[in-house]
Amino acid sequence: MNVHELPMILFTVIAQMCVGMFIILGVVELWLSAKTDTKTADRIVAPIVYAIGPAMVFGLIASMFHMNDITNTLNVVRNVGSSWLSREIVFGVGFAGFGFLYAVLQWFRAGNRNLRRIIAVITSLMGVALVWSMAMIYSSLPTVPAWNTWVVPFQFFATALMLGAAAVAAAIVGTTRIRQRPSALDTAPVAVPNKNTADPAAPAGWRHTLGFDRNVNDINAPTNDREWSLSVKIVRASAVVGALVAVAILISYIIHIQNLAMHPEPAAASAAAIFTGGFFWMRLLLLGIGAVAIGFVAYHIATEAGLNKSGTLAGVVVTAFVLILIAEFMGRSLHYDSMFLIGMG
Repeated sequence: MNVHELPMILFTVIAQMCVGMFIILGVVELWLSAKTDTKTADRIVAPIVYAIGPAMVFGLIASMFHMNDITNTLNVVRNVGSSWLSREIVFGVGFAGFGFLYAVLQWFRAGNRNLRRIIAVITSLMGVALVWSMAMIYSSLPTVPAWNTWVVPFQFFATALMLGAAAVAAAIVGTTRIRQRPSALDTAPVAVPNKNTADPAAPAGWRHTLGFDRNVNDINAPTNDREWSLSVKIVRASAVVGALVAVAILISYIIHIQNLAMHPEPAAASAAAIFTGGFFWMRLLLLGIGAVAIGFVAYHIATEAGLNKSGTLAGVVVTAFVLILIAEFMGRSLHYDSMFLIGMG
């Protein structure tokens, strides 16, 4: 693992996963809107939306440690008109900001559904621009043969789609498992006297003001048969997407290694050697097991009749997600390891 580039490995992979999750959730929300009522759609989608923000913030914070002086971030932004790095920061902050706005509107039930969808579309566009900016930082460098290729943007977007699908599936079954457990949150909130109202039993305090009790109780209510029926369809679709994208990534590596081997520069041959070692094969093995093998199992055991035995599906899907996440961290480490400059191969 390339420890020196660890901040960028964490940032790029986590940010791409967040973008993929948000876009996939948008597609899921549109599909659910055509299949069921608003409450059911929100019960499936909303908890996952709330989890994207903290993950994205973690990625942004991690990226700052790549700079010796964090305050240099402000200087980088000044070159947004000419620098892909500057655009990456701007679109990263934009994606996080609009995503936060969407989550707040969703939490407080503020605005109408069309307004929230407009914000969601803007957030998605920011996310796509973020991933594209990340890719162009590397693929626009003619002095690094392993980066100056279409494979980089392809694999960056593939990571977003595959990890996004795996994360959404894991979050859905994980949420279902949490909802099936007995919890104090499943009971009605205790009323707190409110001196500012005529009814002394009316709830008060910041939990009531921020809609905390209402939202938490809505989120934690046990999953019903209708919600589970829709959830397993999403899990099965996610398994198919993950498997197909994983196969596409494997094929892209074959093409990438062949192109590097045929490149006239010695630096390309040095980079090609990075994609032949044990670390590389382990990355492919984890990717294949997580996205293809376990994804195939998840597809077949995700049934509408399995609500009372959702633990098995949760274990399979979460395991697949963890393996794919590790594989993508390893893949991104290999990406940075392949930085051999022309003239220095």
